Amino acid sequence: MPASSPLIAPLASSYRRFIVTRLLMVAGLAIALVISLLADIASGPAHISVADLIALLFDAHAQGPIQQAIVWEIRMPAALMAVLVGATLGLAGAEMQTVLNNPLASPFTLGVGAAATLGASLVIVFNFSLLGLSAHYATALMAFVFAAASILTINALSRLYGASREIIVLFGIALVFVLNALVALLQLIASPDALQQLVFWTMGSLSRASWETVTIVAAVLAVCLPFSLRSAWAMTALRSGDEHARSFGIAVERLRLISLLRVSLLAAAAVAFVGTIGFIGLVGPHMARLALGEDHRFYLPGSALAGALVLSLASIASKTLVDGLILPVGLVTSLVGIPFFMALIMMQGRAR
Repeated sequence: MPASSPLIAPLASSYRRFIVTRLLMVAGLAIALVISLLADIASGPAHISVADLIALLFDAHAQGPIQQAIVWEIRMPAALMAVLVGATLGLAGAEMQTVLNNPLASPFTLGVGAAATLGASLVIVFNFSLLGLSAHYATALMAFVFAAASILTINALSRLYGASREIIVLFGIALVFVLNALVALLQLIASPDALQQLVFWTMGSLSRASWETVTIVAAVLAVCLPFSLRSAWAMTALRSGDEHARSFGIAVERLRLISLLRVSLLAAAAVAFVGTIGFIGLVGPHMARLALGEDHRFYLPGSALAGALVLSLASIASKTLVDGLILPVGLVTSLVGIPFFMALIMMQGRAR
C-alpha cells in the first residue's frame, strides 16, 4: 500500500481540483443569474434606478406606491417566473438528452410541449373548468395531464415495438406532428376571442405571472430537483450506454420512464402558465455540458441555472429591443435561440 501512495496522491489532488473547478463554475452561473434577475426587475418602460430598486427590495415601502406596485406586483413575479420556467425547462432538457442519449432532445422534441399545448388549448377554446377550478388552473391541469399522457403513450409504444432510444425518438417526432395538427384544428374552429388568446399563448409570455403561479412553478421545481439529483450517478453511468449502466445494477427502463414522467411534470408546469417557450430546454443543457462536462452532479443543476439565465436574459431583451413594446418572450427565445444554438454547435465542432 505505501508503494501505491505516490500514485494515489496525484489522483486525489486532481479529483479535488475537478470538484472545486466545477463548484466555482456553478457558483459563477448562479451569480450571473442573480445579476440578470436584478437587471430584469429594473428594466421596463418605467425607469427605476438601481438605488431605488435595492431600497424597494429591502423595504417594500421605501418608495412611493406606484414604484412599489411596479416592482412587487408586476416586474418581480414576471422576472421570477422567467427564472423558474427557464430552470424547469433546462433541467427537463438535460434529463431528456441523457436518458435518450440524444443531444437534440428537449421537452418539445418528443411532443411533451406539444401535448401540454393541446391540453391547454382545449380549455382556452371550449372554456370549461375541471374539478371546479377556474379556467386558469384548469389550463395548467390539462397541460400536465396531456404531457404525462404523451410520455406514457410513447413509453407504451416503445415497449411494444422495442424500447430502444431510437424508437422513442421516432414515436416522439410522429406525435409532434399529430398534436400540432390537432392544435391547428382547434385554431380553425375557435371563436375570435379564443383564437386571439390561443395565438398569444402559443407565443409565450410572462405578462400573466402572479405570485400564486410563481409559487406553483417553484413548488414543482422544488419537488423534482432533489429526485433528479438523486439519480445523478445513475444518469452519469447511463451516458456510457445502456449495457454499461446495467452492469452497475441500474434498471435502465425504469430510470428512463421515471425521468420522462418527471420531464412531463416540469414541462407542463412551465408551459401551463407562460405558454410555449422554445429552445431553452435545448440550449441550456448544451451550455452546461460545454462548461461542466457529463458529471450529472454538476450538469443537472448547471443546466437548470443555464436555462434560467438564458430565459432571464430573453426577458430583458423582450422589454428593450423595441421601445415602448414588450415582445412575447417565446418569440425572443426563438429568434435569438437559433443563432445562439448554431454558435454552440460550431464551438463544439472546433473543440473536437
